[in-house]
Amino acid sequence: MSAVTSETIKELRERTSAGIMDCKQALSESNGDLDKAIEFLRKKGMDKATKKSGRAANDGLVTSYIHMGGKIGVLLEVNCETDFVARTEDFASFVKEVAMQIAATNPQYVSSDEVPQEFIEKEKEILRAQVQGKPEEVIEKILQGKIEKKYEEICLLNQKYIKDDSKTIKEMVTEIVAKIGENIIVRRFARFELGAE
Repeated sequence: MSAVTSETIKELRERTSAGIMDCKQALSESNGDLDKAIEFLRKKGMDKATKKSGRAANDGLVTSYIHMGGKIGVLLEVNCETDFVARTEDFASFVKEVAMQIAATNPQYVSSDEVPQEFIEKEKEILRAQVQGKPEEVIEKILQGKIEKKYEEICLLNQKYIKDDSKTIKEMVTEIVAKIGENIIVRRFARFELGAE
């Protein structure tokens, strides 16, 4: 078993921004293995983030992002719990990244909960016509997969992050919640493109 030293605690803190006691516990749990300790802290952070998701988020930022020399613009509201967090660099940086994502990918909705049921039914009708002749349970699986793919296209939180496609925007929200310790909600956005209807 590797010893938990002040050097390993310091290194873990530098790599994760976690508190001293959390780093000490993570290193103890992982027998001094830094990579396992980081994984331990990430899981712990995700658990905390899940618990925070029900808390009210009435503060935050409205930001604007202009892209391509004024050809595309985004207005975005992201909420957090306190004015203190709203003014942090981490929060502002996260909000800017989300605004850039919207400029680049042109989603229509924040989340799949906002997609009108009529739209989903219409999509299923079109898809069903394309996969006729297969067994019903196979058709249902295909439809579900295609609808999930559609959500990735039109719903911001379901999209893969443009700078790191190993995670979705929803996973980015969870990560920032775990890091700053407050609930965060991407509330709404508007995207404008010069000459577009």
